[in-house]
Amino acid sequence: MKHFLVAAVLAILPLEIFAQNSEIVGIAQVVDGDTIEIGDIIFRINGIDAPEYGQKCGPAEALWQCGREALALVANLVDGHDVRCNPIEKDNYGRVVGTCYVGDLDIGSEVVRQGLAWAFVRYSTIYIDVENEARLSGRNIWSGPAQPAWEFRAARWEIEQQQAPDGCPIKGNISKNGKIYHPPWSPWYTKTKISIARGEQWFCSEAEAIEAGWRAPKWQ
Repeated sequence: MKHFLVAAVLAILPLEIFAQNSEIVGIAQVVDGDTIEIGDIIFRINGIDAPEYGQKCGPAEALWQCGREALALVANLVDGHDVRCNPIEKDNYGRVVGTCYVGDLDIGSEVVRQGLAWAFVRYSTIYIDVENEARLSGRNIWSGPAQPAWEFRAARWEIEQQQAPDGCPIKGNISKNGKIYHPPWSPWYTKTKISIARGEQWFCSEAEAIEAGWRAPKWQ
């Protein structure tokens, strides 16, 4: 088992580290259906896009909490187990894109197989066959209407951008849990009020919020 790497070390390593089969191993905390943390390292699971935590799926008369179900599945998969992730690259938000496993189980593949994430073909085609099998079986997001997560985010961004100061719709809130940013698709977005006098801020991108010291909300 290779040594656990903390974020501060990872940040200064050359990009070649992502191509050398290095593994980062530890107990994971689930951020949402496609994002986990091991120590201080945030992993965006490669090749998948799960429903956002506040997202609902299904027909209007029978909506269900697909975002919460996706998070619950990942939480159940990692609970009590060491998780090992193979880094691939960093994304624009400073997260590490990687393929993550519990034992021999590929977490990304399993979430897509259970119909609780889409194959994120914009970035990887690795799970297309798994998605096709889930679609044919009518599992979860394939059992009825479900807006792909990237469309869900884009639609809410467009709406809130028109009303936000300077067109920057991300809310940087300060609470007892620290500095938390809420993008328009956060279930707490509408309830979150921003007070510039308290040091709270509006951000134009998640990357900008992260660089300023805010973090994404954790739902687990």
